[in-house]
Amino acid sequence: MGIFWLGLARWVFYPLTCLLARVRVRGVHHIPAEGGALIVLNHVSHLDPIFDAVTVHRAARVPRFMAKNSLWNVPVLKNVLVGVEQIPVYRGTADARKSLRDAHAGLEAGKVLVIYPDGTITKDPDGWPMTPKVGVARLALANDIPVIPAARYGTREIYDHYNKKFRPFPRKTVNYVFGEPLDLSAYRGGEPDVETIREVTNLAMSEVRDLLGEIREEQPPTEFYAPARKKKGTDGAA
Repeated sequence: MGIFWLGLARWVFYPLTCLLARVRVRGVHHIPAEGGALIVLNHVSHLDPIFDAVTVHRAARVPRFMAKNSLWNVPVLKNVLVGVEQIPVYRGTADARKSLRDAHAGLEAGKVLVIYPDGTITKDPDGWPMTPKVGVARLALANDIPVIPAARYGTREIYDHYNKKFRPFPRKTVNYVFGEPLDLSAYRGGEPDVETIREVTNLAMSEVRDLLGEIREEQPPTEFYAPARKKKGTDGAA
């Protein structure tokens, strides 16, 4: 671990999050003090990784994220990402599986991994989770580590990417709640089939959705948001 780059990230991100929001956290004791752990979170804003990193770091753990590999092409940022051992995701390439292998290796080495099963910022206009990607279940079932559902609310009020709105003032409040680790004992043992992987994926994200409903003091939807697929030939998209 690059102590210099970790210190630089802390020097930049701690003041930034304090400037933008008051952060309130519940259930942080569910993050283990040592050993591997998988934290499952919702994803609503490009600010999420910054706030999530600071929140987990305040719990005395250094978080790892799975981020799109193009970020490793940005000068200086590349050095920070490498220095704090983040995991590049190579979507749609021959290296697509490498990110999962690196994530498994990190968990086996006792690291804390933060994962967004949405795969990207949710496209749900109301900010609820989308149909989750199954990578979360593959990581959870292949590693004997705590799988901690968590939810965060408030970052989209600061920066809403899809509506191109950045509203740093007045200062907002970002709320977190970390739930109890999931009981996956019924799913462990043997090679999981497709149905088991999907069931565990939905279980993890349903817990995240319920925690988000708790923060928002709203009844969450019973189904995950599924964006309409673009049809071939209608707008040039394949």
